Amino acid sequence: MAPEPATLPYRPCVGIVLINDEGKVLIGRRADMKPAAWQMPQGGVDDGEDPLQAGLRELAEETGVTACEVLDITPDWLTYDFPPEAVRKGIKSRYRGQKQKWILARFTGSDKDIHLSAHTVEFDAWRWADSDEVLRLIVEFKRPVYQAALDRFARFLSR
Repeated sequence: MAPEPATLPYRPCVGIVLINDEGKVLIGRRADMKPAAWQMPQGGVDDGEDPLQAGLRELAEETGVTACEVLDITPDWLTYDFPPEAVRKGIKSRYRGQKQKWILARFTGSDKDIHLSAHTVEFDAWRWADSDEVLRLIVEFKRPVYQAALDRFARFLSR
């Protein structure tokens, strides 16, 4: 018998709010989801890995971006639960949701430096978006965490 989701731990993850000089946020369209779902780069923290290093690694793996300046990181872990129908699938069967540290970084490269096939393809398209648009596009169960991260970094963002 599968454990109750409420008894499962949260998976440690990081998210990256990568901004350009206009304060717009990099978002990617998930290659594995239909209908289309947009999100900021994010991924798991490996055992013994520092969240900041994990964030920079995930950013490079998902977007090819290595040219950035870290501006801030959330001091606390932000959590969200997976929807009930997702808990039974794959890695999600071991976790109730994710706890995330969010990193704010300014992109110091050029758009031609963004390569979605730098590693395993997570996104099939990318673009820059205002923070309000990011919140409208994110799947509902992640919205409170995205809101908290974007609120923390609001002074750097375009709305």
